[in-house]
Amino acid sequence: MSIAENLDRVRSRIDAAARRSGREPADVTLVAVSKTFDANAVREAWAAGQRDFGENRVQEALQKIAATSDISARWHLVGHLQSNKAKKAVGPFACIHSIDSMELMRHVANAAAGADEDTAPEVLIQVDFAGETTKFGAPPDEAERLVRAAAETHDIRLRGLMLMPPWNEDQEQTRPWFVRLREFRDRLLSSGVPATALQHLSMGMSHDFEAAIEEGATIVRVGTAIFGKRSRA
Repeated sequence: MSIAENLDRVRSRIDAAARRSGREPADVTLVAVSKTFDANAVREAWAAGQRDFGENRVQEALQKIAATSDISARWHLVGHLQSNKAKKAVGPFACIHSIDSMELMRHVANAAAGADEDTAPEVLIQVDFAGETTKFGAPPDEAERLVRAAAETHDIRLRGLMLMPPWNEDQEQTRPWFVRLREFRDRLLSSGVPATALQHLSMGMSHDFEAAIEEGATIVRVGTAIFGKRSRA
């Protein structure tokens, strides 16, 4: 199937999952994760109406962003960001999903210093409930401290939380992790964190985005179901 056909199928599944949970499909942003696929694949998705794209690695993303600068795509960094790459990431990316330490948050804020409210980068705090050594993210206590600090940092705009749960092909096995992130968000809201700082839950990928939406995801990061299987990591 073509990228356009795949996008149609994914959008239909998003619509159905949103309606099952009593939500409007427009409340869910689809980020097409184009890592390892070339600029032509991005252009094909753009021609099919896709506007938000995600990348894992800064250097690969910057090359792709430059090659597609004429189509005004909105780029998300969904992979781990090293502190020494913060300056390169601020500006090209509209949203950085993977803030997981005070040090990284400070580097991003410093790189964005002086930006006005409309151009300051949006950031999400990546939360790690499972403690997997192969994945990044802040444990809940540290994530809470990050949320409170980021909400008061003027050079960035905190917009929510991100989660990468333990891999499982069965989305019913990943659903409890999505519930935990939603409940964590709700607890932060009830403790006084502004709603504008926690409007997004970025969770759910190709194999489990429907369960994520049913549990409150506002951003889903879908790659394989749109672009196909990757030939390299």
